[in-house]
Amino acid sequence: MAATVQGDDDDLIDDDIGASIKYPPNVEKAIKELFPSNDPLDAPDFNAVEYINTLFPTEQSLANIDDVVQRIRLKIGRLDDEIRTVIRSQTNVGSDGRQALEEAQNAITELFSKILDIKSKADKSEQMVKEITRDIKQLDHAKRHLTSSITTLNHLHMLVGGVHSLVNLTHRRQYGEIANLLQGVLNVKEHFDKYMGIPQIKQLADRITEIQNDLATQIQNDFEENLSADSKKKSPNLKQLTEACLIVDILNPTVKKRLLNWFVKQQLSDYLTIFYDSGDTAWLDKIDRRYTWLKRILMNYEEEYGQLFPGHWHVQERITYDFCLTTKKNLGKIMSERASDLDVKLLLFAIQRTTTFESQVAKRFAGSNFEEEISPGNPFKDKDEDTSKLSKESVFIGSISCCFEPYLYFYIDSQDKSLGELIDRFIQEFKSQGIPKAVENSDGGIVLPSCADLFVFYKKCMVQCSQLSTGQPLLQLAGLFKKYLKEYATKLLKNNLPKSGSGVSSMLKDVEVRFSVDDQATICCVLSSADYCLETTVQLENKLKEKIDQTLAEKIDFSSEQDVFHNIISNCIQLLVQDLDNACDPALNAMIKMHWQNVEVVGDQSNYVTSICSHLSQVVPKIRDNLASARKYFTQFCIKFANSFIPKFISHIYKCKPISTVGAEQLLLDTHSLKTTLLDLPCIGALTARKASSSYTKIISKGMSKAEMILKVVMSPQDPAMGFVESYINLLNDYDVSNFQKVLEMKGMKRNEQHSVIDLFKANIPSNAAASEQSSNNATATTATTTTISTSTTTTKSSNRRQPHQEPSRIKKLERLIKKQF
Repeated sequence: MAATVQGDDDDLIDDDIGASIKYPPNVEKAIKELFPSNDPLDAPDFNAVEYINTLFPTEQSLANIDDVVQRIRLKIGRLDDEIRTVIRSQTNVGSDGRQALEEAQNAITELFSKILDIKSKADKSEQMVKEITRDIKQLDHAKRHLTSSITTLNHLHMLVGGVHSLVNLTHRRQYGEIANLLQGVLNVKEHFDKYMGIPQIKQLADRITEIQNDLATQIQNDFEENLSADSKKKSPNLKQLTEACLIVDILNPTVKKRLLNWFVKQQLSDYLTIFYDSGDTAWLDKIDRRYTWLKRILMNYEEEYGQLFPGHWHVQERITYDFCLTTKKNLGKIMSERASDLDVKLLLFAIQRTTTFESQVAKRFAGSNFEEEISPGNPFKDKDEDTSKLSKESVFIGSISCCFEPYLYFYIDSQDKSLGELIDRFIQEFKSQGIPKAVENSDGGIVLPSCADLFVFYKKCMVQCSQLSTGQPLLQLAGLFKKYLKEYATKLLKNNLPKSGSGVSSMLKDVEVRFSVDDQATICCVLSSADYCLETTVQLENKLKEKIDQTLAEKIDFSSEQDVFHNIISNCIQLLVQDLDNACDPALNAMIKMHWQNVEVVGDQSNYVTSICSHLSQVVPKIRDNLASARKYFTQFCIKFANSFIPKFISHIYKCKPISTVGAEQLLLDTHSLKTTLLDLPCIGALTARKASSSYTKIISKGMSKAEMILKVVMSPQDPAMGFVESYINLLNDYDVSNFQKVLEMKGMKRNEQHSVIDLFKANIPSNAAASEQSSNNATATTATTTTISTSTTTTKSSNRRQPHQEPSRIKKLERLIKKQF
């Protein structure tokens, strides 16, 4: 036993010694790094009591206390000596520090005096340098001014001489020499821009401006005299005019603009005379003659004036572009005056020839920077021209054809009429040929051939219209597409669906199949066709948004038409589900009519189950094959059928009353058979098995498990009543009193016997019964199965109170029979 030392009772520990000093963690860490030690006395969390207990772990160890005390005293003595030495060394350090500080102050004072002395000498040196270089700076300034004066005098001499030479050369029309001299004179003149306040310089500058104006007028007159149509000169001096063009490049840009405008107008002077507004050659049927005339003009220009104008003037491009502007205005005026003579055939002919011409011209002048010269603000650009309508590729694309855009309503009206006739033809073909004319696609699904024909026609119209215009006409064409998509959906698809005939089926209870095989094929064909139209409509919308002007793209919306096809698809699925569901009614009615209370032996599945399974195996494979191109909708069909059939089957189970325990076992076997068939429904009769979707499997498992739980409750003994109620709640988790009462009626319980059990059931309903009921509807089949397993023990115990051996044996017998059957 350790000799424990208590802090409050030990007189050997002094209070002052026991009081410890607490340093911050960072200080403790620094001390540990500087003075590493394994001695417990150096630990920051040193505990004297624990240390003493370590020295004297047992009572026998107290015999060595004198030795321990002696060692501690020796250690204390060594520590005192070390502390005393350190204190004395610190006293000496203070004295040495004061001495070092005094020496440093003396050194600083001496350094400061030396710096002042150096600064004084530097000022004197700078003053001496200034006195030495003063004369040199004056000489530099004089030299610079003298050089500038000489240069200015030379420039002035050159300017005066250049002006005099220009005057003489201008009179003699020596344009080649003038071009070289004029550019030099203008460059020299720039040196005198800051001296314009001097009258003589201002006079020279004005004289140069006069010479430029005289040259511009003289060159313009020379061109008019030599190149005018009525010129008397048969052989113009082209060399002199070529040299004059060099001078025009130096002069103000307005001179070049005026000269080119005159020349282009001169080349096109006969155009409007030949194609005057009221002439036969001006109408659209002779539009080719306009473009042939321009080609001839360009060829003449190349032969006569190809070497006259510089290439960077783009004279041919200017002639062509001015021709396009003139033609656009002329055609627009003619069409407005003779709008009654227009028809779509003539309009399309003119547009086709015009766009072909524009493409040829754009290709010929590709790579030219002519577009930059006619940008907004350029004086050559026509103020009335809307360049936003022109193609980004070339300025010539659309330069003429845009005048046809206001009259494209003829084209839209024509397409409206053509589409109306096309829809009527589709209707007649469907009535006369029906489904046999449908073609099978690569997936095996049946789609009406008119679907592909309609969208092929749409594509042709869209491509043609986009070549004519990507503005409002294309938007109007999109509206036309929307109109006839709805007509096709209504007249071709919706109106040709077989009628449901709900009234007939309600009167004829023995009718097993509502629709014939051809009717089912028609429904599947309409569904596949609607799916094809739906997907193609989405592609059509995207393609229209790509081709139309971006400012109008947001107005392209086919969502309402897509909704129409969605509704047709949903309607088709509903018709197929309704047909298959109603075909099962006779078998379910036969199930109700069976005397379940008289069933004594559990056998194979009942005849009504065989009838249902047989019908499903006959109808579902045909529907699956007909919907091969729309597999996702076949999955929806299976899910909707399951959601429709299972609640109906459960409602018919409630109607099977009274029912014996053996009858419930037989019905449980039938339910399991139906569940197996329904789970295999998506791939029933298929050559290659395909796993059903998890959502479909979940619906079947959940719904049919509820039916199984109902039958297991019916098989449970009703005595004691509390055990039966608990079994019902645990298995079904259903707090609906009406459903509980149906189970009691299935067990054959009389009305007067039901009251006490129902009261007991109501007493066990929790306060949140509504929420529990809703939760029960959303429970999964796995949860239901788990609940069945977890409650089987309780059910067995309750039943054993009355029938300790009979009930378990029946359940085991039923399970063996199910395994043997499947």
